[in-house]
Amino acid sequence: MTALAAGASRRLRGTDPTTALTVLWLGALVVATWPLVAPAGPLALLPLVAHLCGMLAGYGVLVLLVLIARSPSLERGIGADVLTRWHARCGRAVLALVLVHAVAATAGWAQVRQESLAAGTWEVLGMPLLPSATVGTLLMVAAAVVSIRAARRRLRHERWHGVHLLMYVAIALSFGHMLAGPDLVGHLWLQIAWALAYAHVFALVLRHRVLAPLRQAARHRLRVAEVRPEGPGVVSIHVEGQHVRELEAEPGQFFRWRFLTPDHWLTANPFSLSAAPTATALRLTVKALGDGSRGLQHLPVGTWVIAEGPYGAITAARRSRRDVLLVAGGVGITPMRALFETLPLRPGEDLLLLYRARSADDLLFVDELEAIAAHRGARIGYVLGQGHHRMGAAELLRMCPDLADRDVFMCGSPGLTTAVRRELRAAGLPSERLHEERFSF
Repeated sequence: MTALAAGASRRLRGTDPTTALTVLWLGALVVATWPLVAPAGPLALLPLVAHLCGMLAGYGVLVLLVLIARSPSLERGIGADVLTRWHARCGRAVLALVLVHAVAATAGWAQVRQESLAAGTWEVLGMPLLPSATVGTLLMVAAAVVSIRAARRRLRHERWHGVHLLMYVAIALSFGHMLAGPDLVGHLWLQIAWALAYAHVFALVLRHRVLAPLRQAARHRLRVAEVRPEGPGVVSIHVEGQHVRELEAEPGQFFRWRFLTPDHWLTANPFSLSAAPTATALRLTVKALGDGSRGLQHLPVGTWVIAEGPYGAITAARRSRRDVLLVAGGVGITPMRALFETLPLRPGEDLLLLYRARSADDLLFVDELEAIAAHRGARIGYVLGQGHHRMGAAELLRMCPDLADRDVFMCGSPGLTTAVRRELRAAGLPSERLHEERFSF
């Protein structure tokens, strides 16, 4: 039963989001069926709700871990942004299930014992493994509170991330209660399967979030070779190392970069490649948008770097049409510039880049883009000024009349991409031909 969740990464490998969701919902259906076909007691309402929510919460935790394990096959097949959104929604659902499970179980116990809710709660908290599960629940609540958008904006990323890591402690504290719960106790094969599912998923997290980055760091020995200003508050960081081709990075992808200085070693920031990788070097471009990215503007040359990845599904492999339109906004030009340089372009095919910025001073890589366009026979359109109407459906069709017959790759700020996404649909572009990863800069 829970082996379905434990093998989620294998089943989702290379699949589209619809297939992945189908697999995950099927697993939830199987887990939710167990308390009905093998009830641990009379099917009274409160106990039944407690059992259903408890089983689904345990399964949901497995899914949460799979979604943030950073398995390259998942992130390339589905997209890191999609996995992140699923993780956030699943996290809210798991917390709700845990709280409903706790309330229903406590109220059901008090009802059976014909005691007050306060007396029933005191007895439940004194049961074996319940104190640690209660502490685990409180840690989950704390992680959820700091993840609320309003609260997260007030916290530095490092502090938010540190509190969020308490979820691992919360899961560990609650695990004994899961195995000893009435739905699993007495079913040795099920307890073993549940334990193996958690062991497998934790191994997945350990492999891709800890061991793989450390192995890559030792193998590739990446260091900052140059920090080059590109514009106001924008720098390109050139990173050199050994055996870089073995990373198999593709234009359009990103790494989670950890710069080993006293101020930055605790944080892994996602930045796209802004140029095609070479045998010895990678390039990322950073705009000063917060404390973390602002501090990267003056990295010392020679700084050691750990690069986790590559991640991301917005590569040339997504292309399905003869002609391609690239849409970039602001610092979102970084992955589009790499694609503009490398997307296969045969005679008669058209590659058009629309670059949106407030003014000419905000444009990045102008000389590079012009040189690439001249060399490849590609085209560039600069869209400058204020107002979303400059990227409205009518304007898009004026600049690219055959837009509906192209693949469109897009990257920019959330406000820009939301507006342009709507206008692209109004211009007749099928949703399956829009390729993007939605991250804030």
